[in-house]
Amino acid sequence: MNFKKLVVLGTMLLAGMAAFAKTKIVTTIFPEYDWAREILGDKVSDAELTLLIGNGVDLHSYQPSIQDIAKISNADIFIYVGGESDGWVKDALKNVHNKNMKVINLMEVLGDKVKEEEIIEGMQAEEEHEHDHGKEVSTFEDKEVKDRSLSDWEGDWQSPYPLVLDGTLDEAWAEKAEDGKMTAQEYKEYYKTGYKTDIASVTIKGNKITYTYDSGKSVSAKYKYVGYFIQLWSGGTKAAMYRFESTDKKSAAPRFIEINDHMIEPAKAEHFHLRMSNTSFDAIEDPEKYWPTFFPASMSGKEIAEHLSGGHHHHDEDEGHESEGHHHHHSSDEEEIEYDEHVWLSVRNAKILCDEICNKICEVDAKNTASYKANFSAYAAKLDKLDSDFAAAVNAGNTKTLLFGDRFPFRYFVDDYGLKYYAAFVGCSAESEASFETVVFLANKVDELGLKNVCQIESGNGKIAKTIIQSSKKKNAKILTLDSLQSTTTKDIKKGTTYLGVMQKNLDVLKEALK
Repeated sequence: MNFKKLVVLGTMLLAGMAAFAKTKIVTTIFPEYDWAREILGDKVSDAELTLLIGNGVDLHSYQPSIQDIAKISNADIFIYVGGESDGWVKDALKNVHNKNMKVINLMEVLGDKVKEEEIIEGMQAEEEHEHDHGKEVSTFEDKEVKDRSLSDWEGDWQSPYPLVLDGTLDEAWAEKAEDGKMTAQEYKEYYKTGYKTDIASVTIKGNKITYTYDSGKSVSAKYKYVGYFIQLWSGGTKAAMYRFESTDKKSAAPRFIEINDHMIEPAKAEHFHLRMSNTSFDAIEDPEKYWPTFFPASMSGKEIAEHLSGGHHHHDEDEGHESEGHHHHHSSDEEEIEYDEHVWLSVRNAKILCDEICNKICEVDAKNTASYKANFSAYAAKLDKLDSDFAAAVNAGNTKTLLFGDRFPFRYFVDDYGLKYYAAFVGCSAESEASFETVVFLANKVDELGLKNVCQIESGNGKIAKTIIQSSKKKNAKILTLDSLQSTTTKDIKKGTTYLGVMQKNLDVLKEALK
């Protein structure tokens, strides 16, 4: 066989392979994947459709593997959201193998329909946590906790409870109230409950603790360290409770005590919380409601007030489980504006985005254009129907407000239908620990608006929602879950999960939430 015939046969073979080559479509999140699947329709088997984030990892936490980058490099079509969480995409696209790749950036497609992140009234902004707390921690791995001895708290200590009662600390409550989330009186009542104790002072020396009561009576006992207990707070943080048991059986001093100073390893404390029981450790009163606190006896009332109102003060339980922030929202005109990435939660946006996906698939596989266009038209009609159903549900609702004890990724959704909302955090927040002020604000909104439900997203653990409900007057609101489509896995897909199916369930939840 001569060379010319080999070239002809080779060309024919390549043409044949090209004709049967599958269109490679790589998507980052489930909605993109499902939209492409719907548009492909019965041609889906002729395509190689890939979902990169299919293990339940949140978009905001995802980082591509080497294998993921390789899939993108060889793709015919690559679809991604285009927000701050996709900062890695620019580098991934620099050296792609397929120079004819079609790239769809959802946020670019939507153009001026993209919304800025917003922090609304009562929402916890991460700037609130930009304080230096030294070794004080509220988020940690259990294995990081170290054993400690009483020597960490050695010295003379006083209770600030009398200072709450006599008004010495009123200046601190006034300064705290300047943020507008709670009044000075509400702060005072809160600390009045938390600090309450009949122990005026504590002296710790060696393994001996002496308690002096308001009556003037003093009792002492020696204690042995029996280990620590990890306390999980309702706001999502935790603390190490160091436990000591009295070895003086005849002493009138408390037998079982727990000490917490927000630290998890040996260190000298600036203050500490002391809880006790004569029955058992399990019998110690609710540590989220009562946290008798002790400051150095050398501190004046004014110094304690300054400490409480100052930026360095940090209590997990008495400051609502605050922690260091991870993601900052810009407010200065000179800083970069942050945009809300959760564009897929608007079915109106979905229709626009599906149209663009359809166009790009048609460009890559022109011979099946008619089929893809027909599939898009049918799917768009379903989106329109769902849009109408959402609007009807909102019109029929008794309230026009949603309240989330969680992150809030539904900005595009509520704006479509004129709903108002309150939430603990913005949609992209890495926070999971609501401050006391945020919980109180949201609980007050439940009362003020007569809301029967508190919402969370599908990845929520319900702790903040439960705390909000328990902090409300009636304490009878229900917790409802709206699915933000950020935790869908490949297993869910195999079980039949679809974008329309999830949004239909959200419709059912919305109807209940607006009752």
